[in-house]
Amino acid sequence: MEITDIRVRKINFEGRMKAVVSVTFDASFVVHDIKVIEGQEKLFVAMPSRKTPDGEFKDIAHPINAEMREILQNAIISKYEEVKDLEAAEAPALEQQS
Repeated sequence: MEITDIRVRKINFEGRMKAVVSVTFDASFVVHDIKVIEGQEKLFVAMPSRKTPDGEFKDIAHPINAEMREILQNAIISKYEEVKDLEAAEAPALEQQS
């Protein structure tokens, strides 16, 4: 299985949730609402989840093994950093145009 596209749909510069991402696999299957979260020591990825009747959160979609989790997390965080840096560089230019 190959990650064929990662789209950073929303970036937050405030708070712990830094971005919402969609990932496409093999150009044929997409998972939406993956979150990039700022932890105490580093960024991590939280898979889409829903709240159960007893108040627990359960992942709707997630990697089955540690190897795939690491591949997915590294790819998402790398793309997030790339997009964040681009947006930060463009912000001053947009302010000057106003």
